[in-house]
Amino acid sequence: MKGNGAKILFGFFKTGLSVFAAVMVFAVLFMGSSNSMAAGKIKLGMSAAFTGPSGGLGVELYRGSMAYFTHLNLNDGINGKPVLIITRDDKYHPDPAIQNTIDFMHRSDVKCLFNYVGTPTVTRVLPLLSGYDGEKEILFFPFTGAEPQRQGPYRRHVFNLRASYQQELTGLVNHFVKLGLRRVAVFYQADAYGRSGWSGVRNALSAHGLFMVGEATYRRDSGVDDCMEEQVAILQRAKPDVVVCIGSYAACAAFIRDARNMNLDVPIANVSFVGSENMVSLLLREGERFGQDYTRDLVNSQVVPSYEDVDLPAVREYRHLMDTIPVPLPLGLDGDYHSLRYSFAGFEGFLNAKVMTAILRKLEAEPSLGLMGVAESLAGVDIGIGTPVSFTRDDHQGLKRVYFTTVRDGKSVPMTEEQWETWRK
Repeated sequence: MKGNGAKILFGFFKTGLSVFAAVMVFAVLFMGSSNSMAAGKIKLGMSAAFTGPSGGLGVELYRGSMAYFTHLNLNDGINGKPVLIITRDDKYHPDPAIQNTIDFMHRSDVKCLFNYVGTPTVTRVLPLLSGYDGEKEILFFPFTGAEPQRQGPYRRHVFNLRASYQQELTGLVNHFVKLGLRRVAVFYQADAYGRSGWSGVRNALSAHGLFMVGEATYRRDSGVDDCMEEQVAILQRAKPDVVVCIGSYAACAAFIRDARNMNLDVPIANVSFVGSENMVSLLLREGERFGQDYTRDLVNSQVVPSYEDVDLPAVREYRHLMDTIPVPLPLGLDGDYHSLRYSFAGFEGFLNAKVMTAILRKLEAEPSLGLMGVAESLAGVDIGIGTPVSFTRDDHQGLKRVYFTTVRDGKSVPMTEEQWETWRK
């Protein structure tokens, strides 16, 4: 970091920042990357996949949050206290996530847990949250829509900002059934994440008196270079009208490629966790390799509005900060990682940071309530997306709306009714 200081500062100047602002940004980033132990900082512990087939999700979630926190810190932080994210790479595996969580809980300077990524990791750390006392037992805004942290006995230890997978999949299934696409097959990751999505599809179909016509699984950590032809063949025999995928972006890209190569030409849906930009990037690369368009007939459920909707104040703020504030990569990553300019995961991380800031500000004003009490008293916070955020003792989920996107010209764009209708049977 120190050896590249001049180069980094020069890059800051090219963004249009003043010399003073550039120096301040550099100082803030250096504090975050060095995990400084100095007093007066508010530190949040983040265990997430930063490398491996799902690493892009953790990186973009972190970058979105850090865009907001860096801006906050340049403007006096929380009563003069900067907010920093202490990162640990769990590679989307439960065992490292457990160890990282234990390490955070043993650190007196880590305020709480924040921005964890993935169902297989989050579900395994939940027992730790209920087994420890103090503020660090709270996990804020994990990047998963699974049910375990939304149900007893762990619900009280987790605050979710995003809608659940059940809500995402109910929205997708309702749209498909309305269009006459009643034969739904499922491709899913063989773990807690995949089974959570599988249950969501089953429940949504059951409400219409329907059932899955086929299912196929794949192993976690599968990449885009893996062959999914066996899974495609299994689902082809079921003659589906549509396939719903609950997986990571690399594996889902591999499945979509092989499905199209094997003439499985039905709409293919993914949930928010897939990271649509990362998946589209791989599909475009594979399309060039095979001379095909693998981005056709895709739909994605999302839990935040589109970052293209510049009518929303939060979208304008997110894009401005991503364009003007050099956001660091998590510790351990080098310049070989090609960051996305904007992404749904990044925008979700940005909104997570905005709500976390509202909680921390209120805690400074009302410390007697404690972190849990402050979070549960948060009411009607405007984060700039047209939907206020509130939590109560009985409701730890801040947002419930689901959005839908498709791919046009290599980009994720909001679905229109006309686009849904093209699939009517």
